[in-house]
Amino acid sequence: MRRAIATADVGDEQRREDPTTRHLEERVAELLGQEAGLFLPSGTMCNQIALRLHARPGGDELILDRTAHPIIAEAGGPAWNAGLMIHALDSEGGIFSGDQVRAAIRPDSRYMPRSRVVSVEQTTNMGGGRIWPLDAVYDVLVAAREHDLRAHMDGARLMNAVVASGVSAAEFAGGFDTAWLDFTKGLGAPVGAVLCGSEELIAEAWRWKQQMGGAMRQAGIVAAGCLYALDHNVERLAEDHEHARVLADGLAELGCEVVAPETNIVIFTAPDGFVDAMGRHAIELSGTPDGRVRAVTHLDVGRAEVDEALKVARTVLP
Repeated sequence: MRRAIATADVGDEQRREDPTTRHLEERVAELLGQEAGLFLPSGTMCNQIALRLHARPGGDELILDRTAHPIIAEAGGPAWNAGLMIHALDSEGGIFSGDQVRAAIRPDSRYMPRSRVVSVEQTTNMGGGRIWPLDAVYDVLVAAREHDLRAHMDGARLMNAVVASGVSAAEFAGGFDTAWLDFTKGLGAPVGAVLCGSEELIAEAWRWKQQMGGAMRQAGIVAAGCLYALDHNVERLAEDHEHARVLADGLAELGCEVVAPETNIVIFTAPDGFVDAMGRHAIELSGTPDGRVRAVTHLDVGRAEVDEALKVARTVLP
């Protein structure tokens, strides 16, 4: 990947003269079943620009699971950047239904916000890397279209879902107004995500990109890392999924209550102080909003590292 970055063909991205960036945008748009793409530094920026594209002035509302990334990890961005109120849904593992969307839609009343956007997170982060089944995705899309809602897919770990399920990225993402793919998770690139949608929406997304920070000029040096990831790091996501299963099984044997992983995220219960104790052994974990622990496997974590984590956990857990 570093060699690809060092030898990338570059130009001025703002003038649409960077061939590597343009190739990445076109490739991801085709992959996701969309018309056009826009290279951005992060998935969070993809979410924020997409929500701004869909929101209208005057009290629009966003429907999504209450553990979704725009609520728990984007610093209130939907309210600040898009003026959106939040309608948070309670769902099993972050996967809600079309009927839940229908129930959340506001009556047509000047006293209430206007239901405007529904967002799906594939895979669910705090749900433990759960995969939205294709029929569940379509169920939500049908409800959205019935009520003239915009539909957005947060595709931070979309390729994990693709590899684990055998369903194509286009089947998952093609029915949404906007969708994006992140390259800095299991795909292993240092920077970058691509937001996709119609030609019209992506042309407007350029305006918000300009407002939020502007072009990245010779962006091909980082887009090249993303292209390398698509060529070399997709199928190997299955290794991360296997490592997550090994970790989950080991933690369960140690007495932790573990959410069975479908992809590369393991959510489990552990005593207070466990995360800090593991951190002192250079094993990085994080907490969840409901007080559990989250572990993520990725291309820098091999079987040896998983075995070491379980070995340390045996000494830390009471």
